[in-house]
Amino acid sequence: MSTPHNEANLGDIAKTVIMPGDPLRAKYIAENFLENEKLVNEVRGMYAYTGTYKGKEITIMASGMGMPSMSIYSYELYKFYNVENIIRIGSCGAYKPELKLFDIVLSKGSYSESNYALTFNNDNCHFTTASSELNNIILETAKDNNYKIYCSNTVCLDCFDPYMPNINKFLARLPKDLDPYSGEMEAFSLFYNANYFNKKASCLMTVVDSKFITEIATAQERQTGLNNMIKLALESSLKV
Repeated sequence: MSTPHNEANLGDIAKTVIMPGDPLRAKYIAENFLENEKLVNEVRGMYAYTGTYKGKEITIMASGMGMPSMSIYSYELYKFYNVENIIRIGSCGAYKPELKLFDIVLSKGSYSESNYALTFNNDNCHFTTASSELNNIILETAKDNNYKIYCSNTVCLDCFDPYMPNINKFLARLPKDLDPYSGEMEAFSLFYNANYFNKKASCLMTVVDSKFITEIATAQERQTGLNNMIKLALESSLKV
């Protein structure tokens, strides 16, 4: 069995998938954290590896950048590969001054101006939520391992927010009760697909830029400097 985007056979992919955007980050995680890792997909360079972490079978698979790419891969994982849990791990931009580079944010819910839900499912929906069950496991795991974590609503954008000419105009038109801590580009379609299939999804993010500071994490730091978030996702996966 395969899809146009995934050459893995049924059974090659675990019930729980940890999903970075970057294929090289997927490779890094598999080679440095999994045992007996096996490359099960490399179509379009979107690497997926299945192995074990502390004895539990886990798949690490890249999603690519943006909602369209995430929507394809998460849809296929849930529908065709019987995946139950997806934990997205990625980078984000911070919208609160207290957030510093490499702080970890967990999304409670994701707001998007995108028409993804309308196009996919004739649903005029712009806010969708993560799995509270999966989020609670992540929060408990963070506490047990002394990881500081911010849990909040986030926004999902169609563009890379540091390139926006005036991000304050964007933030000003958001729903007043949203109060987002950060922005990224994939969580909305992931959460929407998970809820559509009655599956579970969470989104963990590490701050790599901020509207309040001038530093931006380098490409190398983005690939390998996010180990606390990676370890938190892996440790959480042991409990699902």
